[in-house]
Amino acid sequence: MPDTTPAVAELVQRAAGVIAATRRGDLAGAEELLAAFPSERARTLGFYLLADLALGLLHTSSGETMDDLVRELSLMIAAGAGQPPQPPADTT
Repeated sequence: MPDTTPAVAELVQRAAGVIAATRRGDLAGAEELLAAFPSERARTLGFYLLADLALGLLHTSSGETMDDLVRELSLMIAAGAGQPPQPPADTT
């Protein structure tokens, strides 16, 4: 994310925190982080930039084209439609 302001970087970090909290089963923490976004526009921007960054990392590490990655993601979304994501089981 070149040329990112500290405020925009904070939105992306907050979005990543929401996902991390959800994945570890901390739904209250995820809700708290969601509520901390200053606006719906800021929340949307944070999650958009996080998705763009994640896809960029995957593109770099896999060598797949962005179109192929998005196509694969779309198929995964379609296959899982109607099934809410589950946090991973606690293995500790």
